[in-house]
Amino acid sequence: MGYPMARNLLRAGHQVALWSHTPAKVKQLAEAENGVACDTPRQVGEFAECLFLCVGDTAMSRQVTLGTAGIAEGARKGTVVADASTISPEASRGIGEELAARGIHYLDAPCTGSKPGAEKGALTFMVGGDQGVFERVKAYFEPMGKQLYYCGGPGMGLHAKLTQNLILSNILQAFNEGLVLSTKAGIDPELMLEILNNSAARSGLIAFKAPYVFSRNFETNFSLKWMHKDVGLALESGKQLEVPLPLTGLTQQMFQAALSSGYGDEDFCSAIKVLEAWAGVEVKRR
Repeated sequence: MGYPMARNLLRAGHQVALWSHTPAKVKQLAEAENGVACDTPRQVGEFAECLFLCVGDTAMSRQVTLGTAGIAEGARKGTVVADASTISPEASRGIGEELAARGIHYLDAPCTGSKPGAEKGALTFMVGGDQGVFERVKAYFEPMGKQLYYCGGPGMGLHAKLTQNLILSNILQAFNEGLVLSTKAGIDPELMLEILNNSAARSGLIAFKAPYVFSRNFETNFSLKWMHKDVGLALESGKQLEVPLPLTGLTQQMFQAALSSGYGDEDFCSAIKVLEAWAGVEVKRR
């Protein structure tokens, strides 16, 4: 998602310094869109007044911001770091505190919309941190996202994002069970989807994902391994806040079964293949 996000900033006319764990992507984007290629996050920090990062997990986020040759080593006082990654809210608050001690502002700003939303500049951002800081850099979000929600203090953007992904994951698990059941009973999956789309069970997620399942296309828009990670973070938050999340615990285990079956790098709708294997049926277009 980071590549099209950066590309949208460049196409909006901003000067953008670029760094990635995959140097070839940096070179490609810098040459195509007149960006500034950097060898380390520190160099990006030296260049920019506002930085966005979009990485896979909490450890990666901490390394990019506070590790050796990280953003904090190069950023000037008053710089704003907006982390669009989905990481632990507790860890995010800790990162923000360490950056604040260096005079650097920090926003947790996870986004949703997957790869298509990133490519179209139509992401939704959920932002936590100082509202005045967010308002100061809000214009930089706008080429990347159509919906910007300020959710409160540090960590609140992440709590909103984890809640959203918790609900998405549980909806997907319900779809998996229902469609495997109806397909094995003999109902055409496309007929079943039409019924769902015209009933109180209608879901935007299912309307979008079902055609991919029916055509057996599990190319990644949002990978199973990252959704499994996010569900785990939601469960950690539930434990910290003393909120039981029994349905989410089951969904996490089903996603773990899909990971153990080798589907981690596929789209998270590939989790249906676990139930299909158990039931001896495939939910596919006839």
